[in-house]
Amino acid sequence: MPVQLSDAPQTAADIAAQEALAARGAIPEHVAIIMDGNGRWAKARGKRRASGHKVGVESVREIVEASAQVGIQHLTLYTFSTENWNRPKAEVMALMELLIHTIRREAKKLHENGIRLRTLGDLSRLPARAQREMQEAVDMTAGNTRMSLGLALSYSGRWEITEAARALARQAASGELSPEAITEEDVARALPTSGVPDPDLLIRTGGEMRVSNFLLWQIAYSEIVVTQTLWPDFRREQLYEAIRDFQNRDRRFGRVEEA
Repeated sequence: MPVQLSDAPQTAADIAAQEALAARGAIPEHVAIIMDGNGRWAKARGKRRASGHKVGVESVREIVEASAQVGIQHLTLYTFSTENWNRPKAEVMALMELLIHTIRREAKKLHENGIRLRTLGDLSRLPARAQREMQEAVDMTAGNTRMSLGLALSYSGRWEITEAARALARQAASGELSPEAITEEDVARALPTSGVPDPDLLIRTGGEMRVSNFLLWQIAYSEIVVTQTLWPDFRREQLYEAIRDFQNRDRRFGRVEEA
């Protein structure tokens, strides 16, 4: 069954592009995206920042749909960082209302298309309504296997590593785990992404050359693509271009290939 989240059906050109990608090389199993540029997009058009976030939701819908259609198994989107709480209160409140409305509107479509929703971050800081809507969507889609969609909300890479360290320290203090025996696998299991493979491809929109505290442990060997395209303008064509860039990379993971 074709994945269809938007009202517009797949075109012949969409299908041809997906088939061409599959024919030219491996599709990344896990793609993570730093969605940057909503505010700059709105400012360039003389609009309020909130309007950029609203158009950015349309990009989210199209990228989720295109990712599932092309065969990506895991998609993780950097939705709201812990640092974003420091933005003006009016903007934060607008973002939270947009989050609630979007999850309420999209959860059923995700479920009907076999997409599982997962979250990572300190959700306790979200408004109660947002927590409730998010949990209901997570529960509704829990059994789906077509693709997993991770939303990083009130999230930072340093926060999750600190939480993992605390969890391992408690196990060590209780005698469940020897400190000397802790492995990288133990740390990975203590992270909220446990069970999800590390990203093959990290995409950042908006042109900034930094990872902004996102999946710091998990992106150790991710291929990184930075595009000047601002998030509200990032659609399936730009996703396909990033995948083509990924397919051109030589992933050695520290190894040296012999002649």
